[in-house]
Amino acid sequence: MIYLFDFDGTLVDSMPYFAETIIKLLDKAGVPYPKDIIKIVTPLGYGGTAEYMIKLGYPATPDSLVDEIIAFNTDAYHRLIPLKEGVKEKLLQLKSQGHSINVLTASPHRLLDKCLQRVGIYDLFDNVWSCDDFPYTKADPRIYAEAAGRLGATVQECAFVDDNINAVTTAKKAGMLAIGIFDKSSEDFVEEFQAKADRYIFRFAEL
Repeated sequence: MIYLFDFDGTLVDSMPYFAETIIKLLDKAGVPYPKDIIKIVTPLGYGGTAEYMIKLGYPATPDSLVDEIIAFNTDAYHRLIPLKEGVKEKLLQLKSQGHSINVLTASPHRLLDKCLQRVGIYDLFDNVWSCDDFPYTKADPRIYAEAAGRLGATVQECAFVDDNINAVTTAKKAGMLAIGIFDKSSEDFVEEFQAKADRYIFRFAEL
């Protein structure tokens, strides 16, 4: 099997830092937001979150706001964010069984690579891909087809694992085996995951 793993909320426990960043930026700018702001932005990714914040009145362009969010979080990724429970052990098991393991994430390499190196799993992957490496985002089914092609495979030979309901739904639409994984930040979407994903797991060890 060929596995493609999301990064934030799937491999590492980074979503609390993301949520804190969004609240701090909106508060600093004096922009009002709904009480369920984190539930709203959790499935949107960086670009979608930036666009939503701008609609609320945040004074920025989408690209500049994404850069601002990333800059705000850089120290946490480089020094603090931990692996999620059971990740390294399961990755080592999958690799020993001959599976191909890869990363496909919206996070840029300037956060992604150093974080994976620090937590000791970067070298386990056959490929570590950011959306920066593709002409598409994870909201576009074509990114999954292109990733499979780069791996010399069809989408049907690949499994995609993510805590983001939108990405999981899109990967399934593209033809991949779509596996949703629990993260505290997306706990309100569990029933939707269970209805839309091919499989839903609560712990990484369940793969």
